[in-house]
Amino acid sequence: MASTHDAAVLVASNRGPVSYDVHEDGSLHARRGGGGLVSGLSAIGPDAGALWVCSALGDGDREAVRRGVGEPGVRMLDIPADVHADAYNGIANSALWFVHHMLYQTPLEPVFDAEFRRQWASYETYNRAFAEALAEEAAEGAAVVVQDYHLTLVPGMLRELRPDLRIGHFSHTPWAPPEYFRMLPDDIAAQVLRGMLGADRLGFLTHRWADAFTACAEQFAGGLGGTRVGVHGLGADADFLRERAHESDVDERMAALREEIGAAPDGGARRTIVRVDRTELSKNIVRGMLAFRQLLEDRPEWRERVVHVAFAYPSRQDLEVYREYTAQVRRLAEEINARYGTPDWTPVVLHVKDDFARSLAAYRLADVALVNPIRDGMNLVAKEVPVVSDQGCALVLSREAGAFEELGEDAIAVNPYDVVATAHALHEALVMPVGERAERTKRLAAAATALPPAQWFLEQLSALKA
Repeated sequence: MASTHDAAVLVASNRGPVSYDVHEDGSLHARRGGGGLVSGLSAIGPDAGALWVCSALGDGDREAVRRGVGEPGVRMLDIPADVHADAYNGIANSALWFVHHMLYQTPLEPVFDAEFRRQWASYETYNRAFAEALAEEAAEGAAVVVQDYHLTLVPGMLRELRPDLRIGHFSHTPWAPPEYFRMLPDDIAAQVLRGMLGADRLGFLTHRWADAFTACAEQFAGGLGGTRVGVHGLGADADFLRERAHESDVDERMAALREEIGAAPDGGARRTIVRVDRTELSKNIVRGMLAFRQLLEDRPEWRERVVHVAFAYPSRQDLEVYREYTAQVRRLAEEINARYGTPDWTPVVLHVKDDFARSLAAYRLADVALVNPIRDGMNLVAKEVPVVSDQGCALVLSREAGAFEELGEDAIAVNPYDVVATAHALHEALVMPVGERAERTKRLAAAATALPPAQWFLEQLSALKA
């Protein structure tokens, strides 16, 4: 397939750097996003011939495509809404995400039936649309960096269309070990691996996930072939975070949070255990709250002296299991407050409306950050809190978070399933001497920012071109 355009560097991802809303008067309003890919593409400069290929995600995006409205350097694909829903919710988020995060309740799920096969056909269609767009847009010998579990088939499809391209794929999730990956139907597992191995180079967030992929490739695909595997541990953007965390809206949120937290009975400041997450099943919010409840039960001296500030922002609410999980988080917070709360003390301060400024305010106030996922590709919250913290913050960190590979030495490690041990870890974090906490925070912040987003992207690009 010959190129009709001349993009020298291409990024492909489900979500792009811009989205559109249709206003009542029919006009389109663009909203721009941030993140590592945006920083990375900015870092290569405007003359690099870069193009971002993404999917139209909502009615506003589709209307923008139909009207020919767009941003320079972005191509948005108007994949039919039903095909996208099947591929995104039916396969990517309900099958591949569950496999890589090992989330299935195996006595009942998964069930790979005729409906799954129908949705898988949509996933193939969705991936093929990306492969064809990339093949059409890429200059001879261009570098293409495909992102994440939504697009696992693209490298193989693109390789067939354009063997001249240098193709990379980066996984932002964990990769399942062979014994879990093999739950997928044999032909589907083989297709996923074939798709991934169409890349010249595969990137993962940690050595653990890279090793898991390699083991799957060896067991089910006869090895890596000519595909290279690399590790790029995405770090926090220190400059952006520190600057953004001291803007006036964050100061306002800090004042409001301090009021919600209140003062201890002796008039001093209450201690705070902070968590900031999407209500994603893998984030383990419920067990985190159970551990806080256990702390209050085991250590009555912390009653009225500590508050669990829990931000649980809704995620994937079009899937029933996520709606149920969000409701369970709310119920548990209410139960803890009813059981232990007093007129002057609300033990769990729960917020479910996404608010980045409020998240940064909580980071600055945190005495303890609780990051206890049952499985996580990286978890940037674990990296962001030490960077933003005003007074130093003890980090209670699950050994199942990708970030543990870099931060484990200066964190308090927990088994995410062990509620009693997590409660003990919270106590240990709360009583950590101020000097030790400050020193650990300094080291955590240095490790967390070792590979900032722009550098993370450029490093992958450089390795791919090499």
